[in-house]
Amino acid sequence: MPRDPANRWEWIKYQLRIHGCPPAELARELAVTDRAIRTVKSSPYPRIERAIAQKLGVEPMQLWPERWNQDGTPCRQRPNRAETFPRSVAKDSRYSPVSHRITGAGV
Repeated sequence: MPRDPANRWEWIKYQLRIHGCPPAELARELAVTDRAIRTVKSSPYPRIERAIAQKLGVEPMQLWPERWNQDGTPCRQRPNRAETFPRSVAKDSRYSPVSHRITGAGV
């Protein structure tokens, strides 16, 4: 596996294709955009890193040793940040998103 991040990313994409799951398909499986998958190339994204490693049958630490601790936890600049947004909280809260554009007729 290449140590240079740019070459490593090309190697990872190649490996994903060999394993039958190109990056675009992985994005669809994870319900994220293609851009989210490409973000892993330049910045830490533990959820996507884990998914890629799982598809390749390795540990994320093997693909991104500079981003993962020896115990298998991600190195984080913001350690208390959750990896997933608790969607149930959003449904039950009183927050109601407001559209930034006016829709409908008769305005």
